[in-house]
Amino acid sequence: MTDTPVSPLRQRMIEDMTIRKLAPKTQASYIRVVRNFTGFLGRSPDQSSAEDLRRYQLHLAASGVASPSLNATVTALRFFFAVTLGRGDVTDRLPFVREPRKLPVVLSSEEVARLLQAAPGLKYRAALSVAYGAGLRASEVISLKVSDIDSTRMVIRVEQGKGRKDRYVMLSPDLLELLRSWWRTARPRGWLFPGRDPAQPITTRQLDRACKAAARTAALDKPVSMHMLRHAFATHLLERKTDIRVIQVLLGHKKLDTTAIYTRLALKTLGAVKSPLAHLKPPPPA
Repeated sequence: MTDTPVSPLRQRMIEDMTIRKLAPKTQASYIRVVRNFTGFLGRSPDQSSAEDLRRYQLHLAASGVASPSLNATVTALRFFFAVTLGRGDVTDRLPFVREPRKLPVVLSSEEVARLLQAAPGLKYRAALSVAYGAGLRASEVISLKVSDIDSTRMVIRVEQGKGRKDRYVMLSPDLLELLRSWWRTARPRGWLFPGRDPAQPITTRQLDRACKAAARTAALDKPVSMHMLRHAFATHLLERKTDIRVIQVLLGHKKLDTTAIYTRLALKTLGAVKSPLAHLKPPPPA
């Protein structure tokens, strides 16, 4: 089996991404975008013009490509032209697509309790409880190591989360006891939630499958996913009057605007606010 030769242009792009320490998944995505654009163009992409890019974006939109994929394509092409080719002016008029912002579905406290209780085994109950109890993304849950659990300070260290940032999140006594039960049962040494191969953690796909299986067992009538536990974490904290800036830090959000969406989900908070109609005084009788 021979290795596929890499063109000098692709090699330079790989080097540019390596210099900037882009994540492996990001690098693979960028390479795939440029490869697809090259196939559409029918010639080397370094010979393309702004009009070629416009035609390609129109082609993708007409093909029914979703907005997130269109924007990911724009990001990759902007990197390729601006950084690798030094022709950033070519993509200046390549627009991003505005995505409609939809409110996520949120589980109530009672629904979360039913979901966790229905988890398929102690390992997944502990993993799902970390996602809800600390507000972690699925990728952050599977990346936890035993050494990340700090029972002295009652915090969990999230190493290199989204955006390659470290942060600490809370560790409640109940969650600590559950994690200790899991550790006493399985004795994990490296990864907190190892996969079939103990040298590797479980995958996000396995975790999401377990989450959906628990939702079916619990007879929840909502389209449950791992990220819903993170939404529930933030919403329930806000309903308990936790400062939104604290929630922003716990979630690892760069911008407060991203966290502010949960103010539209906190139904208990909304219920505590009285409508101005309640303060109206009836007019005196004529």
